[in-house]
Amino acid sequence: MEAAATPGDAGRAGRFWSRRRLPAALVAAAVLAAAGLFLYDVAAVRAHRPAMGWRRHLAHELATRQLADAWVVTGAAVAVLAGLWLIVLAATPGLRRVLPMRRGAPDVRAGLDRRAAALVLRDRAMEISGVQSARVDVGRRRIRARAVSHFRDLDDVRDDLGTVLADGVRQLGLARSPGLSVHVRRPVKR
Repeated sequence: MEAAATPGDAGRAGRFWSRRRLPAALVAAAVLAAAGLFLYDVAAVRAHRPAMGWRRHLAHELATRQLADAWVVTGAAVAVLAGLWLIVLAATPGLRRVLPMRRGAPDVRAGLDRRAAALVLRDRAMEISGVQSARVDVGRRRIRARAVSHFRDLDDVRDDLGTVLADGVRQLGLARSPGLSVHVRRPVKR
């Protein structure tokens, strides 16, 4: 059974992907140069001209070198690492610091930086009576708040802190509401 769409629901707010223009440009330039060079050489050989010297040398080296040779192993390791790097770049969104917000319109997307969200929630935590200091860490799935209370009962401060932070998380307008954990302790006596 499908849930009915609310008037403010304008579709799924997915994660933000980084553009990664530099790695894409470098790979495209290298592939274009190599393909152009090989295409020219193959066309020259098809036109009954001799292959380029570098290609004859490369074919001879590949035919005579052993697989356990240091240069062959190093070249293979570099190729594997470059391939793995490109696969990781292609498969991961990249902008992990940006939390997607609820979508109000189909063609409008908004995101909130995790550090900005943590700062807003920390400021709200500091407004609670009895909180001496607070630290808020905002992750993609969980928000951890730690506070030091110096004069009120810890359970009362924890309840107030949980209520205020839950309201603050709701007001942030995040697409996916993260879980909230609140820890309150007394200051360390010196």
